[in-house]
Amino acid sequence: MIVVAGTNGKGSVAAMLEAIYRAAGYRTACYTSPHLVRYNERVRINGQECTDEQLCQAFERVERSRGDTPLTYFEFGTLAALHLFVDAAVDVAILEVGLGGRLDVVNIFDADVAIVTTIGVDHSDWLGPDRESIGREKAGIFRAGRAAICGDPEPPRSVGEEAGRIGARYLRLRHDFDYVCEGNGCTWRGPGKQRSALPRPVLPGPHQLRNAACALMAVAELAPHLPVDQAAVRSGLLAVRLPGRLQILPGKPQVTLDVAHNPQAVAVLADQLGAQACPGHTHAVIGMMGDKDIAGCLRPMAPRVDHWYLATLAPPRGAAAEQLREELERIAPGAAASTFDTVLEAFQSARSSASADDRIVVFGSFETVGAIMRHSSGS
Repeated sequence: MIVVAGTNGKGSVAAMLEAIYRAAGYRTACYTSPHLVRYNERVRINGQECTDEQLCQAFERVERSRGDTPLTYFEFGTLAALHLFVDAAVDVAILEVGLGGRLDVVNIFDADVAIVTTIGVDHSDWLGPDRESIGREKAGIFRAGRAAICGDPEPPRSVGEEAGRIGARYLRLRHDFDYVCEGNGCTWRGPGKQRSALPRPVLPGPHQLRNAACALMAVAELAPHLPVDQAAVRSGLLAVRLPGRLQILPGKPQVTLDVAHNPQAVAVLADQLGAQACPGHTHAVIGMMGDKDIAGCLRPMAPRVDHWYLATLAPPRGAAAEQLREELERIAPGAAASTFDTVLEAFQSARSSASADDRIVVFGSFETVGAIMRHSSGS
């Protein structure tokens, strides 16, 4: 079992691991959150979403078993997923932490390998006000004597301190392992191990090299029990798909979907947009949750955007479009911006305003991107 925590990159690492182990011929299970369009996305066996019937049967089993024990939405769903994974007799289960790590329901399992991807300031009401406190919470998934992989290039001290306190084997990106690309070829290096002639991960963005490094470190740790050959690693890195992460929809104007919803992730999005040529204007459709760092997410995008389309997300967590406008005015006074009651209205306005040479970027939350994905698919 592999458990993956972190502020950003959890979904990418989980998807890479799933693709690599499937390419190697193993029966896989993958549990992620949140979903974009359907709840079924969260629970996959051998790369296939579980059906409504399978999920409902698993929910019923949890309901019968829990007695008088109250369960949260996420606890209920996690236990149902584990029922399905056990029934399927999978070879490897990859579980993504929902929030934090130490107190997350996924942490009831003792992972063979635990991965913390990056540590940024998010969910501070629950995890603490700074990277040190948040890092300590995420390191709560580490286990004594087992691999504790950290994919943050500059992690807070608390992560290593927690690994040392419990006696986990702490493995750090750029110290103990890395994924380096030169020209068309890439090399993964780990403790006493190396894989050469690897491809660049098909998922876009230079940050995916860090995620690939973490995934292959986990594969190396589990190799005595789950050996994976070079061909499977190559196939997995080229086959992996992850909707809603720098995803470009077909057609013109170009539409880019990204679930970035914290400053760290939005900064990556802004860098990617800066690296891409765009002959026209950039239109940004954004809807956010009110408990996020709205100003911190608007700031890195402000120099890239010519016109903003600010959407209200549903209460109680959703931020109102006017709240987004107020924050934007502080960061970029006089920025061209329009407000809308829904994400779909904002997107349709952006589509009608954009020319073929322009681009539209949709970001701010899973809910925002999910709304456009549902619209685009006609569901």
